[in-house]
Amino acid sequence: MCDYSLQNAKSRPAKVGERLRTHQFNTGTHGFAAPEDSNTAVCLLPGTELAFAAPIRFMRLGWITWKPRVVNHTGAIFRQINKDNPRMHHDALEFPDGQMVLLTDVFEGQEATVLQLPAQPITAADIKAKERIPTCAALF
Repeated sequence: MCDYSLQNAKSRPAKVGERLRTHQFNTGTHGFAAPEDSNTAVCLLPGTELAFAAPIRFMRLGWITWKPRVVNHTGAIFRQINKDNPRMHHDALEFPDGQMVLLTDVFEGQEATVLQLPAQPITAADIKAKERIPTCAALF
């Protein structure tokens, strides 16, 4: 998924093994884009596993001002939070220690690789389509 402020941006789904870069879009939010096409948002499904090239740098509101921070992890799972509030950012990264960071707070230019996409639910139509069709030899 892409954050609500990227809904009007050109976008496409992520692929396993793809290298992405955090990017500041002209919509007031950060997201992922392929290095060769920074005008297209690359949308991730909740549960997508990512490996970053370096520990993730982001901004967090301190007591009075925004302060740069670092999460000392290079692995994260993409999540969607605050879904009950349509006017908030939803895209977040969850780290092995349970810490969540909004994607829009992550500094631009950080590189990540898509390790794994989440399993898709199987529908009744999918099961029917995968049913084995008997061959001619099986009929005799």
